[in-house]
Amino acid sequence: MALGRGKLIGVIGDEDTCVGFLLGGIGELNKNRQPNFLVVDKSTSVSDIEDCLKNFIKRDDIDIILINQNIAEMVRHVLDAHTLPVPAILEIPSKDSPYDPNKDSILRRAKGMFSAEDLK
Repeated sequence: MALGRGKLIGVIGDEDTCVGFLLGGIGELNKNRQPNFLVVDKSTSVSDIEDCLKNFIKRDDIDIILINQNIAEMVRHVLDAHTLPVPAILEIPSKDSPYDPNKDSILRRAKGMFSAEDLK
């Protein structure tokens, strides 16, 4: 049995988040020379973020997408429309914005799967 290439992690985040993950070795280019990360700064438009996220969702070489929660708020409609298990989209904190579990769409969906009776 031949083993294929592993799947990638995509990152959409501020400069510090992306640099941290790139130093950890996640940076890759696909066959079309598209990176698996997007550094978001003040000049990045919401449409650029949305296009990148949709592209990451469509790519067959990305299984996990990490996105800073404050950036996820800008493209919440795209995140809420994504219901497939793969790629999994995880919201992470940034150094400037702490994690708020009430804003996390995956956590909200998970809470909706259980009733109060299930937790007793």
